[in-house]
Amino acid sequence: MKIALLSAFYPYRGGIAQFSAMLYRALEKDHEVKAYTFSRQYPNFLFPGSSQFVTGDDNADPIEAERLLDSTNPATFGKTARHINREQPDVFISQYWMTFFGPSIGGVQKRLKNTKRISILHNVIPHEKRFFDKWANRRFLKHSDAFVVLSDAVLKDLLSLKPDAKYLRIDHPVYSQFGAKMDSVEAQKAIGVPMNKKYLLFFGFIRDYKGLDLLLKSVNDLPEDYHLIIAGEVYGTFDKYQQIINDKGIADRVHLFNAYISDDEVTRFFSAADVCMLPYKGATQSGITAIAHHFDLPIIATDVGGLKENTKHNETGLIVPTPDSKLITESVERYFQEGLKKKFAANIQNEKKENSWENFARKVIEFSESL
Repeated sequence: MKIALLSAFYPYRGGIAQFSAMLYRALEKDHEVKAYTFSRQYPNFLFPGSSQFVTGDDNADPIEAERLLDSTNPATFGKTARHINREQPDVFISQYWMTFFGPSIGGVQKRLKNTKRISILHNVIPHEKRFFDKWANRRFLKHSDAFVVLSDAVLKDLLSLKPDAKYLRIDHPVYSQFGAKMDSVEAQKAIGVPMNKKYLLFFGFIRDYKGLDLLLKSVNDLPEDYHLIIAGEVYGTFDKYQQIINDKGIADRVHLFNAYISDDEVTRFFSAADVCMLPYKGATQSGITAIAHHFDLPIIATDVGGLKENTKHNETGLIVPTPDSKLITESVERYFQEGLKKKFAANIQNEKKENSWENFARKVIEFSESL
């Protein structure tokens, strides 16, 4: 089968680029695949992080993608579609994760001919709402023939906007590009944190909806040997979180790595931790779950969006009923007091065999054949 993929790819970095690269590698084993990406993903003034692009420290998969689509230049929408149409793919697959890309990716899909258009939805209704969301979603959704959704929460959002949508509901595959887990002591030495502590990990881009403020308040209520590792680049300013750290007097128990974490560094952080924390105030699903499961690291997550679909309560982690710092504290204490890490890690090992990229790719292709 001839397949065209449109998404963020190398030289762009981040979770969507990683997801797309893993999907590309799984599909190319049995199919002819061609990748397309952005000539400009975001204007620099709209991008809140340090860089959109991989650096020398990133162990990124250099997928050879044609850089054609400028997200803010409508003239490139037709240009990109013409390039794809010349290849005559049987299936076109796009990734959709922000309404910002609705007009550009939707503009490409609108102009495609004689191909099945499938969209993998990471989010539909965004966590942080903007005035153009409804308009952008309409521009995107009406030009897809079918959808792949990674959580029930995203499926619910899709059907609220497009009740007749054809869809495949499938779990996010487990990321596998980060290599083997390290010894925890060696990992802690590598990142420079004290030994013999109980480590909670907050990983990934720091944004308001992810609830880091709740987690910091929770740490304040935990005993002195409970420490928090924060590893990720802040979107905006870290000031309000630093104020909590200062006010609570927990600076010696909070280990901050406020920068983009390269692929080479990921293993150290997940290997150093005892549990991965997702104290989100809102969510659909999180790619952090897929990374944690690669390292057999259990998760404590709040019951928002689709987080509990990938973190099974009392099996692979604990679900906190609501985003509340006191309840987060209670779950953390239970996790350590009952020694749940070993039991949950064993369950994760059994479960992740089903969530391979090969299985994901196969199901997507089978779905396309059914259309």
